[in-house]
Amino acid sequence: MDTADEVRIDAPHRELLDQILDKWSLSVLNELCERPCRFNELRRAIPQVTQKSLTATLRRLERNGVIEREVVSTRPVAVRYRITPLGKSLRHPIDVLLAWASQNLPAIDHAREMFDTREESTAP
Repeated sequence: MDTADEVRIDAPHRELLDQILDKWSLSVLNELCERPCRFNELRRAIPQVTQKSLTATLRRLERNGVIEREVVSTRPVAVRYRITPLGKSLRHPIDVLLAWASQNLPAIDHAREMFDTREESTAP
């Protein structure tokens, strides 16, 4: 992004936002903001996510420095995930986006209905 007056989303911004604001990342971040969790705790907390998707999501978030992975020396060895200070700094902007969505959802639903009605009436 260049200046406060000009907002431009370049490829690096888009890639980062895609990785942080995707479906499973938001759910994982929501859980880890509450407390550190082991992999299976996250699976139970987000039952719709597959093991493969959760693994990929955790790796992306770790690569971006948003969460950290800690190997716990227990028998068997366990892995615990926790949010980093960088990850905690995402809480406010995400809360603002969610508040915007909640506030504007009725208008968005209305716009969708109007669009769908127009599309249905012009369909061959």
